[in-house]
Formats: sequence, C-alpha cells, structure tokens
Amino acid sequence: MLLDFTYYNPTRIYFGKDSLASLDNELQNYGDTVLLAYGRNSIKTMGLYDKVMAALNNAGKKVIELAGIMPNPTYDKMMEGARLVRDNNVSLILAVGGGSVIDCAKGISVSAYCDEDPFQKYWVQFQDIANKVVPVASILTMVGTGSEMNGGSVITHEEMKYKGGRVFPVEVYPKFSILNPEYTYSVPQYQMVSGVFDTMSHLMEQYFSGDDSSTTDYLIEALLKSSIDNARAALKNPEDYESRSNLMWNATLALNTLTGLSKPQDWEVHIEHQLGAYTDCAHGMGLAAISLPYYRHIYSYGLDRFVRFATEVWGISPKGKSKDDIAKEGLDALEAFTKECGIVTSLKELGATEDMLPKIAESSFVLEGGYKKLSKEEILGILKECF
Repeated sequence: MLLDFTYYNPTRIYFGKDSLASLDNELQNYGDTVLLAYGRNSIKTMGLYDKVMAALNNAGKKVIELAGIMPNPTYDKMMEGARLVRDNNVSLILAVGGGSVIDCAKGISVSAYCDEDPFQKYWVQFQDIANKVVPVASILTMVGTGSEMNGGSVITHEEMKYKGGRVFPVEVYPKFSILNPEYTYSVPQYQMVSGVFDTMSHLMEQYFSGDDSSTTDYLIEALLKSSIDNARAALKNPEDYESRSNLMWNATLALNTLTGLSKPQDWEVHIEHQLGAYTDCAHGMGLAAISLPYYRHIYSYGLDRFVRFATEVWGISPKGKSKDDIAKEGLDALEAFTKECGIVTSLKELGATEDMLPKIAESSFVLEGGYKKLSKEEILGILKECF
C-alpha cells in the first residue's frame, strides 16, 4: 500500500548533447555576479570551462572563480566560497563538476549569510535555515550522487573528523541543471564505476525497507537493472552515448526523491560518511565495501524483499530453493557484479586501518527505517567484516 506523500521538485533539467545552449537564457534570470565553482583541471582539459566562460561573458556577468573543490569537499573550502559570495554580492553559484562540487555549492549557498557557525547549525544540529540563501545551478560532469536534482550536501570537517550529510529543503535545490552525457566520457573508469555503485546504493537503501509492493519498488527494480546493463556497456565502450546517458539519468532519478516516495528508507550503509572522513575515499567505493557485509547481516529480517531483489533484479531462479538460499544468491550476484566492474570490496583497499574502525563506528549515526536497527557494536562488527 502506498503511504501518503507530497511530491515537489523545483529543479529544471536540460538533458542531452545540446543542453548547454540553455545556459544563455537561464543566466538572464540572475544578477550581475556569478560564482563559478569547479574542481581541478578536468573541465579545462575537456574544453567545458571555455564554453561556460563564453556564455557567462556573453551574458555580461562578472565571474568570481572558486577552483580546486576536492572529491570530499571540506568545511574550509566551503567557507572560502562563502566569503567570496559575501564579498562580491554573488547572485548565482554555478557548480560545474560532479556531486562533490554541487554539494559544496549548496553548502556555500546556505553558509554565506549565516551569522553562526554554519556547520554546527546545519550539519550537526540540523536546524532550519534562517538566513538568506544564494541560488545554485549545476552543469554535471560525473554521475552518481544525484546532487543535481536534490537538496543533499555532504561536507567534511577535517578538524572534527566528521563528514556531515544534510538534505536541505527545496529552496536549496539547484534551480536548473545541465546534463550532457558526453561530459562524462573523460571520467576515469575507477570514478565511473564508483558512481554506478553510488547510484545503485541509493536505490537499494530505499528498496530494502517496508514490506509492500508499491509502484516505487517497481521503479527501483527497473533502475537497478538499467544501471547494471548500462555499466557493462559503458565498460566495453566508455563513449557509448546511450549507456552513458542512461547511467546519468538513472543517477538523477535514484536520488531526486522520486524513488523514496512511500518508503520508510534505510540509509545505514551511509556509515560510509565517517569512513570518508578518515580515509577521503571515493564515496561509491566506500559504499560498495560496506554494503555486502551490511546486507548479509540484516537480510533475514527482511527476507521476502531480499528474495524479490534476487529474482527480479538478478534473475535468480527460485525453483527448488529455500527463501534463504535465494536471498543469498541475490547478494552473491551483487558481489560478482562489483568484482566484474573492478569495484572495491574491502576497507583496506580504501586506506582504512584497523585502529580507525572503532572511531568510525562510534561516530556513526544509528538510524531507523531499515529491517534492523543496529547497535554501535554491530556497526563495528560489520566494519571489521568489511576490512
């Protein structure tokens, strides 16, 4: 049975090979000064930087640049951007890059005019926004997080050893996002498959909750199957436009709140955030290393859903098998797929050390919404299995 819900998403999506042409018209809706936020050199080497700058100059915008946003954006980098916004009266933050750049842009958006410590207020205490918010827009170059169409912002406070995730309300969502699958061609294979698992993890964390058979569950199954098939195609040919476009749109749909409708949702696998705070690992790879031990720990508490995952997503035949055996085969199929794609399967591969594990477990959130609420001791046990 579908639970009651209200759905609204304000982000306008421009998708396709000619989507950047829409930037000219969109820029007319904002003031004189734009903060251009991006990572290191990739947007320059692919020629995207020059195209974006040409559009900004043609629109008569004054451009302030914030370069060097890292894969796990830090509090210090966010606050550097916040100062640039205040000092230059920025009217639009244009994030060009992957989810980390967009997450940082949202953080800058809510922090620039916050009179208190924004990290404590918004990422630790989860208070409501009580200050001016600067509009954000994005041009996506790497897929996985879905940040281009949601309010999520994950920021790492290096001094605190805390990687805080926060979902902001709709006023922080990007006003528009430009998605051209061709911009993802130059992403290294490691990052591409990390993004694929990031997408799949978002879908699974929403799927493995509740015991109904809602339309949302059917949507998730279709997106998982699409992600699997198109990842295989993209591994064979990284410039296969169809597969890259499907992977891009899958990632957006996986976390634009559509696939969470009517679902309790289980996000406990995102104990990865604290792993990232200690190791600075790629988010999707961290999720992959934790997911299988976690799901093997809890599958019996939601056995029917794990059986459905095995049969509907992986095509496991149920004939002559117990539910327990079917569920285990589904998780084995997920593990085989990660290995097929070259996705990391242990924390050690990500730079974790044994002495980090108790600290990661202790600083992780214990969440509800899944089939089993974990204790901190169980989290530590799962991390040791992942190691």
